[in-house]
Amino acid sequence: MSHNLLKGKRGIIFGALDERSIAWKVAQVAHAEGASFTLTNAPIALRMGTINKLAEECNAEIIPADATSVEDLENLFTKSMEVLGGKIDFVLHSIGMSPNVRKGKDYGDLNYDWLMKTLDVSAISFHKVMQTAEKLDAMNEWGSIMALSYIAAQRTFPDYSDMAHAKAMLESIARSYGERFARLKKVRVNTISQSPTMTTAGTGVGGFDVFYDYADKMSPLGNASAEDCAKYCVMYFSDFTRMVTMQNLMHDGGFSTSGITDRLIEDLKKDN
Repeated sequence: MSHNLLKGKRGIIFGALDERSIAWKVAQVAHAEGASFTLTNAPIALRMGTINKLAEECNAEIIPADATSVEDLENLFTKSMEVLGGKIDFVLHSIGMSPNVRKGKDYGDLNYDWLMKTLDVSAISFHKVMQTAEKLDAMNEWGSIMALSYIAAQRTFPDYSDMAHAKAMLESIARSYGERFARLKKVRVNTISQSPTMTTAGTGVGGFDVFYDYADKMSPLGNASAEDCAKYCVMYFSDFTRMVTMQNLMHDGGFSTSGITDRLIEDLKKDN
């Protein structure tokens, strides 16, 4: 059911790879709520994924961009404003990648060049997106910029490895640039800390299935789905959240504030 929450709003959505992507779900919900937007991803991701299907469904233009390249980002914002007919109201940063995690490197044996790549792709790109938007004066006042994070920014999850550092940096950038953008343009900047989600990126982390089950049992409401995360994102793109900024917003079914749950206790009893 649509409420036209984003009627007349223009946006850019980074990171839709396939139907399991949170960014894919955000695009579908944003479209249903009346938004127009462009879709973007790195050229190699565009070749791997099925984004053309999403673009057709949402009547959206695809503009390739490597989010670590300022030149690509300048082209993305400039072309998006041309295509959409004005400045941007919302941006979703749904980008994360760790070569160390992908290649199974132990945390005590990290490749530091790969670590720098992890930070650049997964966190510093967020700063580059906002700095580019600011310099091009591409954001409308009261716009909203969101990035997807994870609770490993605050807690230790061994298999998450150097992605934890990237998420901590991502959230720090959101606070620092959030203050700046609010002061300059009344643009709000937030991150969403989402439950473990069965996305292509998420399932690439070692031991994901076991942790997904554990998190579900540790969350009174269960794990939040990609669909529910998309609805949450869209609410923060809307005018109903104009005074929320510089926050890391937990969207995890209660996981982050649970010590233990009855479901987990019952499971532990069975093992004894």
